[in-house]
Amino acid sequence: MASVWKLDRLSRFFMKFYGGKHYEASPHTPLRSPLNECRVALITTAGFFLNGQPPFETGDCSYREIPNSIQTQALINGHKSAAYNERGIETDPNLAFPLDRFKELKTESKIGSLNHRHFSFMGSITKPDMLITQSAPEVGRILKADSVEVVFLTPV
Repeated sequence: MASVWKLDRLSRFFMKFYGGKHYEASPHTPLRSPLNECRVALITTAGFFLNGQPPFETGDCSYREIPNSIQTQALINGHKSAAYNERGIETDPNLAFPLDRFKELKTESKIGSLNHRHFSFMGSITKPDMLITQSAPEVGRILKADSVEVVFLTPV
């Protein structure tokens, strides 16, 4: 894990006063089927979007749908944060959206199937109320309607 002392002074100040959330209960739900029989979807907070979709704005609580058929190199990095270094995901988007790795897992029969769509959110949201009350529940309903049993989240 990176040290907070490697951040610039403004980022350290922000982190000191950022009111993180603490939850008593976990949203974890045990699997009802073996993983190799489950439908999986990916969610990233890397702020990826596709050509033709609106880019993310700073603090944007919306999401972008990413089709399973997309080539990962077509993903556009829209993450906005002074404390974020995008060099790695510019080289390999799988670091933050491991679609190619999950396609390999499907080929190896380690997962049952991949959903036909996945989702991207913006990270570094300092006012997440709309995310918590609207966007995330909406994506949850979509995934439930798609019969997704496992969601793999890659936070950025």
